[in-house]
Amino acid sequence: MNYTVTDARHEGDVDLTDELWGPVFEPLKDPEFFRQFEVAEYGTLAWPNGADLAPEFLYSRAPLTAKV
Repeated sequence: MNYTVTDARHEGDVDLTDELWGPVFEPLKDPEFFRQFEVAEYGTLAWPNGADLAPEFLYSRAPLTAKV
């Protein structure tokens, strides 16, 4: 499962394949369920089942490149 991280000046793809394990994150492997995220407080991605990923975590795993 890849997720694109982007801001005003940068973008990058995060491969979440090795991160989505355990009972809370396993449902996120389903692309339809994954798309149900909402942006919660402080930019955290949150899903209806209680799973969440902090933006710092995503940015730390994304090789960012400058937008042209």
